[in-house]
Amino acid sequence: MKKLALLLVSALTLFSATAQKKNFTYKFYGFVRGDLFYNTRANMAPVDGNFYLFPLDEKPDADGKDLNATSNGSFYTFTSRLGISVTGPNVGSARTSACLETDFGGFSSSTTMLRIRQAWVALDWDKSNVLIGHTWHPLFGSVFPDMLNLSTGAPFQPFNRSPQIRYQYKAGKVKLTASAIWQLQYTSSGPKGMSEDYIKNSCVPEFYVGADYTSDNGWLAGAGVHLISLKPRTVSEINDKVYKVNERMTTYSYEAHLKYTGRNYTFAAKSLMASCLDQTALIGGYGISSVDPKTGEQEYTPFRHSTTWANFTYGTKWKSGLFVGYTKNLGTDDELTASKTVYGMGLDIDQLFTVNVNLSYNLPHWQIGLEYSPATAWYGTIDQKNGKVGNTHAVTNHRILGLVMYYF
Repeated sequence: MKKLALLLVSALTLFSATAQKKNFTYKFYGFVRGDLFYNTRANMAPVDGNFYLFPLDEKPDADGKDLNATSNGSFYTFTSRLGISVTGPNVGSARTSACLETDFGGFSSSTTMLRIRQAWVALDWDKSNVLIGHTWHPLFGSVFPDMLNLSTGAPFQPFNRSPQIRYQYKAGKVKLTASAIWQLQYTSSGPKGMSEDYIKNSCVPEFYVGADYTSDNGWLAGAGVHLISLKPRTVSEINDKVYKVNERMTTYSYEAHLKYTGRNYTFAAKSLMASCLDQTALIGGYGISSVDPKTGEQEYTPFRHSTTWANFTYGTKWKSGLFVGYTKNLGTDDELTASKTVYGMGLDIDQLFTVNVNLSYNLPHWQIGLEYSPATAWYGTIDQKNGKVGNTHAVTNHRILGLVMYYF
């Protein structure tokens, strides 16, 4: 036993000596997280119900009873996280850094498989920064809600991590951001469902440009513009014939954000004119506006949604929070075809409203909290002429979440 113990100590010492390279520093971080939740009805909630978005519409059975009016709940720990941040030797005058982060939050249908959350390298100069790799989408941004739910304000707040090339420049109190973004785990909708093929075939990444202003007295304000250009199909089949088609759907989105940080409280808000941002967990998508009768080639029109949220938190050891979110379907730019074929998420929802109240007890390395979130969605029928939703009826879910986290 003594020999075995000595061998293990020697191996660990050797590993520690070889793992530390000259001019490199390593920092491990992460947490163990447990989510216990209960819902009064079925919901759009990926990751086995943990990533809660909105209540599903009524689904009557043969007797007219709502199949989705069934309560559900569970307890999960697969969003526990592990990461490592690295700083390395300078390249010229640029400081170098890297990050690799993972959890068990799932890829495809698995919620027990390790996935990449972040994986990037960066070069920092005094006024500028270049980041290359997988990290938070710029629409998630520097202003986001402080709440307990894993969805972090979605579907009102964009939630997405994607491969990208990002450049930032600081000029005094102003920071400018420009990003080219591709898709991997969070993908757009289309004829084949959710897939990265639409942007891969497009050969045009998503683009974002924005600016943030930070004052000396706790204020942060900013705005940005986002472009997405998809190729939903490259081949069409019509009348038993196959045609090569050149289809494209291009549209813009706009966002503005604001945050104030006080001594023991914060206020934050964000508003978007969102267009085809379902890949960021927002309600959105596009529909078919015309079809070539000979080749079947299609033209598309985007849905536009107005989305706004506000968040207030107070306290440190005992911390309370209030979140309010609202989304409104503003319809399409062009008339839809008679089939009213659409691709996206929640396009038959006219309005969505939620309130979230939470209370947590916070110690060094610990957070224990409770959250209550009622949400109401007004479902209806999509109007062919303008893409708006009429003849609506309300569906409400009540969600209760208990959370325990240990940080390290």
